[in-house]
Amino acid sequence: MSDEISGRFDASRKNGAQSYHDLLVWQKSMALAREIYKITADFPSEEKFGLISQMRRAAVSVPSNIAEGQARNTTGEFVQFISHAEGSMAELDTQLMLAVDLDFLSSEKAKSCLDSIAELRRMLNGLRRAITSQRLPTRHSSLITHHYEK
Repeated sequence: MSDEISGRFDASRKNGAQSYHDLLVWQKSMALAREIYKITADFPSEEKFGLISQMRRAAVSVPSNIAEGQARNTTGEFVQFISHAEGSMAELDTQLMLAVDLDFLSSEKAKSCLDSIAELRRMLNGLRRAITSQRLPTRHSSLITHHYEK
């Protein structure tokens, strides 16, 4: 992360601002998206507009939906975006298995991503339970967690 962006995150935390950046599930989904970009870089070039594009889009969609949901004004909207993130993870899970079947990716590399997907699914289920069982403020401020290190 650039120093300028990192500085803005630090400043916002010092000022008491709370955002999706502080959600552990968002941080881990960002790490998964970066990993998907790395592993798809080695896929055949003819897959640029096929599986590479699909996997990257699905991977980016997970943290994007978490961010958009957290930024919405109601718990119901947040839950809806959590569902979108879960759908994107199901797509990515399927695409990883297909990449292994097509010999674009080793089972070992896929396992790490599949394990991350399983963990993120559990985390999103927990997040959904937390926000639906409590009457949270519209900004979901009590969902802030510690920062995940890459």
